[in-house]
Amino acid sequence: MPQGLKRIYGQSHLHFITFSCYRRMALLGSPDSRDVFAKLLDQVRGRFGFALVGYVVMPEHVHLLAGEPAAHSPSVALQMLKQETSRRMRMRDEVAESLPQFWERRFYDFNVWSQRKKLEKLDYMHMNPVKRGLVSDPQEWPWSSFLFYTRGEHGRIRIDLV
Repeated sequence: MPQGLKRIYGQSHLHFITFSCYRRMALLGSPDSRDVFAKLLDQVRGRFGFALVGYVVMPEHVHLLAGEPAAHSPSVALQMLKQETSRRMRMRDEVAESLPQFWERRFYDFNVWSQRKKLEKLDYMHMNPVKRGLVSDPQEWPWSSFLFYTRGEHGRIRIDLV
């Protein structure tokens, strides 16, 4: 692990996780690619059994607010998600196929231990498409958990209350 990067697991915390496409390229720039990612996230969540409390899929990065898997670390689950997505997207996209990798190797992980921090991270995620100018209102971006928290609608991925 790179110097100064410390991951804290086993504390029953939620984790605010951020990871980016290779060189921050918009490899998730199309609605179809974001749908593929959302489907794979839901499958990997089911396989590893972690709670998904919030998410947003952006064109060049992803934010997750998730619990820890029962039998593995979040790092292992994330590795599987990134591998599955890379494999699937490389078969579908010529640009992705030509790159040396689909994702940046590292990811950012912040332990969320309080309700205040949880709400702060959810708000940050849900406002990300608005701040980036992709939509004027977070309810217009279907690749996030926003509608669950405002209308109780699960959208593309089921959200867990934790």
